[in-house]
Parts: sequence; structure tokens; C-alpha cells
Amino acid sequence: MSPRSVLLVLGITALLAVGLYGYTKLLARVGSGTPPMAAAAASLADHIVVSKADKAMYLFRDDRILRRYRISMGSNWKDGHKQREGDERTPEGAYVIDWRNPNSMAHLSLHISYPNAADQEAARRQGYHPGGNIMIHGLPNGWGALGAIHHLLDWTDGCIAVSNAEMREIWSLVPNGTPIEIHARWQP
Repeated sequence: MSPRSVLLVLGITALLAVGLYGYTKLLARVGSGTPPMAAAAASLADHIVVSKADKAMYLFRDDRILRRYRISMGSNWKDGHKQREGDERTPEGAYVIDWRNPNSMAHLSLHISYPNAADQEAARRQGYHPGGNIMIHGLPNGWGALGAIHHLLDWTDGCIAVSNAEMREIWSLVPNGTPIEIHARWQP
């Protein structure tokens, strides 16, 4: 290959790399922004129930199901309650949505108050760190095009994942302080 051809190939490769980088950054921002909370307090969820076996999350208001979502979880969710950092299990128990992150690595996120005091004590007795940073979140930034097919695999490290469109809706319907129950199996 001539030196001129090598330079041409390198130039095209550099342009493609810059274009791909810019496209990835654009994808990460598509659909970003913080959705507003629902206008009427009567339309907000007052508690959340997750059924791991059914891979479903329910938003409730006054004991009535407002919404149902198909979810992805930690890849070891079938092994029971989260016990320690890195076990890729989704916790089970009663928690609360205690803060939110509009700038997370995934499209929006609501923090679940795991580990609670019992989780911390159980991990301490076993000599482990309980882990934390368990969230309800959308897809990783830049991967929103996967949309609803994301639930075909359990790909999180223990979090509960939904599509980005679903996450925007959940964000607007779930205020901080909302109780969440995560069950191995639960039937409405």
C-alpha cells in the first residue's frame, strides 16, 4: 500500500472515530432532562410493589394499581435476597425511595434505601459489606434504543431496570418517601 493510501485510510478512520464518538455522546443525551412530577397529587403513587418471580413492578395509589412495568434485575436475582456487595442479587424487603438522581449513569434513577439496619447487621455478622446504591433506573446512557427488549436479560448489578420512557413516567409519579416492597413472589 502506498504512503498516500495509508494516510487516506488513517484519515477516514480518524473521521469515523470522531463521528462515532459524537454520535455516542448524542445518544447519551437523547431523551435526557428531568421530567416534572405529575400535576395532581392524587395521581402520584403512594407505594410500589415488586414481584421478582414475575419480573414486574407495580405502582399503587390507595390500594389500586396505577401502572405495571416489566423489569430487569440483578443477574442472580433467583438466588434470593441481596446479602453483600457484588452478589448481583436484587434485595427483598421493605424499603423507601429516599432520593433521586437526574444525572445518573443510567437514564434517571430513584434510590432504594437498601441496606436497612437488618441488612447491615446480617452482612456484618457474615463479615461482608452489604453493598448499596440499589436503584430503579432506565437504560444506561446511550443505550435507550434498546427500549422494551432490555427485559429479555437480567443485566443489572442488583437494581431494578425499566425502559427510558417508563423511567420518565415512574420519575413523575413516584415522590421521595414512597415505600417500596420487594418480594420473591407476589400476586396482585
